[in-house]
Amino acid sequence: MRLGFSLGSLLSVEEIFDCAKALNKYSADSIWIPETWGMDCSSILSGISNVSKTPKLGSSIINIYSRSPALIAMSAVTIDTLSNGRFILGLGTSSKSIIEDWHGFEFKNPLQRMREYVKIIRLIVSGEKISYKGEFYNLKNFGLLITPPRKEIPIYLAAINEKMVNLTWEIANGVIFYLRPLQELKNTIKKMQSKKKIDVACQLITCVSEDSEKAITRSKQTIAFYVSVGKIYREFLASNGFQNETVEIFEAYKKNGLKNNYELVTDDMMNSLSISGTPEDIRKKILQFVDVGVDLPILQFNPVGNVRESFELLTRTLASDMT
Repeated sequence: MRLGFSLGSLLSVEEIFDCAKALNKYSADSIWIPETWGMDCSSILSGISNVSKTPKLGSSIINIYSRSPALIAMSAVTIDTLSNGRFILGLGTSSKSIIEDWHGFEFKNPLQRMREYVKIIRLIVSGEKISYKGEFYNLKNFGLLITPPRKEIPIYLAAINEKMVNLTWEIANGVIFYLRPLQELKNTIKKMQSKKKIDVACQLITCVSEDSEKAITRSKQTIAFYVSVGKIYREFLASNGFQNETVEIFEAYKKNGLKNNYELVTDDMMNSLSISGTPEDIRKKILQFVDVGVDLPILQFNPVGNVRESFELLTRTLASDMT
């Protein structure tokens, strides 16, 4: 089974590196580093390339507003060079609030921007000098000073709504799904893969503990966080079977913050969106996502208790599956 590991937002730089080193003992498919409002993922991935020698390295995700496509192409080629051709470029649009409030850019026409972004990056990575004129980007005579180790770096797109899903299957090598109910995920994958086969990755909130209740509580806290602060996830989940739950979680958040609203995450919601429980539980739950068509489960590591011990428990549990 192919398994990826997402290391990031909840971990310190030292903890990320410790986990990446620990994966040297196993045959993990890939390590993915998120980028939200903390660490720059390109820097972390460059460092990981030096301590983790086998897994592919992915960004999950870099938004397409805060950097130019030329700069992202340069970063992608640099990480690909440092990692000996192991980089996967994960891109996404992020959200209106993050892009406009924190980066100061207008969140405008994300589909066309993504189309142009991917096109420009592919042209630059090919190693040729390029000129490009589009709706958002105009480049003249741009060429890299270094020779890319590969003429093409895989590009995966994070997709939530139907239009971005369709664009992903049109222009990308893979998709990165997140917080999609199990049945909806099955239906979407079946529909899209019947048109064209691409690599289907799904990042899954993952919490494991010998104490099942601790793992479940940690999982519910993470789900409640995304429902509370992520408008696009809240609306998507509401329209796909969890209308009552998302309303209750969000209303509780508006009144009292994140303190206790995780208690409103139902078991059905938790089981459909995450992998949590004892070591005996989590392998079965991973297979549920594989069975609906996910090619690459990316386990978003949410530590329960001590980070090192929690990650060791996770990797030891799945050691025989990482082949």
